[in-house]
Amino acid sequence: MGLNHDEAPVLDALARYHDAQELGFTPPGHKQARGADPRARAVLGDAVYFGDVLANGGLDDRLARGRVLERAEGLMADAVHADHTFFSTCGSSLSVKAAMLVVTCPGHQILVGRDAHKSVVAGLILSGVEPV
Repeated sequence: MGLNHDEAPVLDALARYHDAQELGFTPPGHKQARGADPRARAVLGDAVYFGDVLANGGLDDRLARGRVLERAEGLMADAVHADHTFFSTCGSSLSVKAAMLVVTCPGHQILVGRDAHKSVVAGLILSGVEPV
């Protein structure tokens, strides 16, 4: 049975979250702009805060019973003909470190530019990989 690529699990969950007009007792602290500094809101507007919602405890319950990320990752894997995909929900620096831990192992070498982001350096330290 094929997947329905018209489905948008994360977008649909985000729309439901906004429609409910609830505020969770979880991060992020700006609470959909209501808790953001008024000066930041004046410069950035409120829309920048509306998509910043936890996947579990926001878009889905803490047990992920709605399978929001699982369904979205499955759709992505199917779209790019991969066995699995994993969405990073923890920021780009941690994602860089995780990727380095996944693709190599201690004692191996990896080509790194001299101007690499500090998260790459931290990934090198964590993974035990030698930069070249």
